[in-house]
Amino acid sequence: MSEPRKESFIRSGYEQSSLLSLMKRIFWRLIAPLPDRPYIALKFWSMKGAWPRLDAPRTFSEKVQYRKLHHRNPLYGKLVDKLAVKEFIADRIGAQHVIPTYWAGTNLHDADWSKIPLPAVMKPNHASGLGRFLYTQADVDALVIDDPGPAWLATDHARYNREWAYSQVERKIVVEKLLSKDGGVPWDYRCFVFNGVVSHVIVDTRVDDRGYSATYSRSWERLPFYDPDYYAPYPGELPKPDTLDLMVSLAERLVHDLDFVRVDFFDTDEGLFVGELTLYPGGGFEAFEPPEYDLILGNAWQLPPKLP
Repeated sequence: MSEPRKESFIRSGYEQSSLLSLMKRIFWRLIAPLPDRPYIALKFWSMKGAWPRLDAPRTFSEKVQYRKLHHRNPLYGKLVDKLAVKEFIADRIGAQHVIPTYWAGTNLHDADWSKIPLPAVMKPNHASGLGRFLYTQADVDALVIDDPGPAWLATDHARYNREWAYSQVERKIVVEKLLSKDGGVPWDYRCFVFNGVVSHVIVDTRVDDRGYSATYSRSWERLPFYDPDYYAPYPGELPKPDTLDLMVSLAERLVHDLDFVRVDFFDTDEGLFVGELTLYPGGGFEAFEPPEYDLILGNAWQLPPKLP
């Protein structure tokens, strides 16, 4: 197995600074005291330029908002918890698809770093897009001095995007094994599973520490839609992974009894590992280009009734 080359977390377009994004963040802070329903409607309008149909959702984006407002499945808190979900994954598809955990806690200074194998990755269990790759003891020393833990633990998706499931998560910092593929960070395969069936896969890849994305059908035909606010579309064609059939099968087994979940896999030198399960992709505020695919995906999602 190849030794991983030193790489870093890539910031997506969502996190890049601009005057417009700054103005939007100020607006969101101003509306933060509002209850969930008006907050969601106003944030949706600020992101997508239209008012959402919150009571009769049709598009994928609107159905994410409906889920946030109405679905209180007790299982959801476990699914979005990157630490607690490992038991769920092991029970349904096997422990061989669970990323090994080296340490979890709320204070990095409590970790016994002499017992944590390197390379490793550190991330919060309740948020996306945050993390550090740790290759050497020097990386660990710099991490402990800088200590992003308190800022990460303060991230609150339940308030920021009104994603209820995250209010059920006990926030922790997790240190895991750093997975590898051909000497680098493995690609992220995001399987969209509607009512037990994978509809498509979004692949996140990197070239020279720059992120790219591409969308494929379950039979690996390139699909024309993408999120212009996320990574740039990959300019060429990505090879069909040898593990695609297994990936689709595992994703459908894992969440066969749920109306929609995005199941993220890492295809590594040691096999397939589940990175996370996502109930609210992009908070339901993602852009679609071309825009009609928001409705196409919405048609694939059969919502259950309101849950208590």
